[in-house]
Amino acid sequence: MRPGTVALVLAAAAAHALWNIASKYKRGDTFVFVWAYTCASALLWVPIAMVLMAKGQQVLDWRLAVGSAVSAALHIAYSLILQAGYDRAELGVVYPVARGTGPMLTMLFAVVLLGERLTTVALLGALLVIGGILVVAGNPFGGSRRRPVPGILWGAATGATIAAYTLWDSYSVTSWHLAPVSYYAGTLLLQGLILTPIALLRRHRIPGVLRVDAVPILIVAVLSPLAYVLVLTAMLSAPVALIAPLRESSIVIGAFLACWLFREDHLARRIAGGVIVLAGIAAISL
Repeated sequence: MRPGTVALVLAAAAAHALWNIASKYKRGDTFVFVWAYTCASALLWVPIAMVLMAKGQQVLDWRLAVGSAVSAALHIAYSLILQAGYDRAELGVVYPVARGTGPMLTMLFAVVLLGERLTTVALLGALLVIGGILVVAGNPFGGSRRRPVPGILWGAATGATIAAYTLWDSYSVTSWHLAPVSYYAGTLLLQGLILTPIALLRRHRIPGVLRVDAVPILIVAVLSPLAYVLVLTAMLSAPVALIAPLRESSIVIGAFLACWLFREDHLARRIAGGVIVLAGIAAISL
């Protein structure tokens, strides 16, 4: 994998960790929160996509419509399951389990379904990244403040949706040659349209959510699509089976932020896990 591609994925990992930390601070209705940041993201990215389409970088055809529609459904499932998990369990359990389960399933299905091939060194690097993630997460059954099992289940469910949308989006941008920005902007637009009718049924909660969660909404609205557009761009020059585990280095960033912001323990173990992840990144970049 080229250094430039590695840099794109690492930048995406940092943005991903930051918006997940921000979403943990939400206090209002979960569904309205997801709807609000999705619509805000669409307002930011759809105009950009329209400009790029006007310049001929993407044609409005059935591939863009179908690809965006399927991706929108998968991303809605991902967003709602993730936020529900954060409402019911600790971020320190949900986040690492989700980010660890996702790449393992993605690697498995990318090789089996998409026929991607991995070199020995790249496979070793991917396994090191996943191993480092597990070290950073530690033993999820050892938590003392809250029962960790719900967090494990919500994290695993989130990881399954991560694998699903990662594989579909990789297929859309590589096999159908959809421009990443236009494709993801279309996904955001359709997500907003799908979520709006249900959000209107909860319209009495919208003012409260916009008031108490304005900052988290803006952070997620900007960083979440930015992180994923960077990943989609990286998929144009590297196999998804390598992109998926590499982007999960966000768990290391999230772990350090959790120690700092939420006063979580086990800093030494998380440093050790970070070193293992960095070793895996070095192997993948070769």
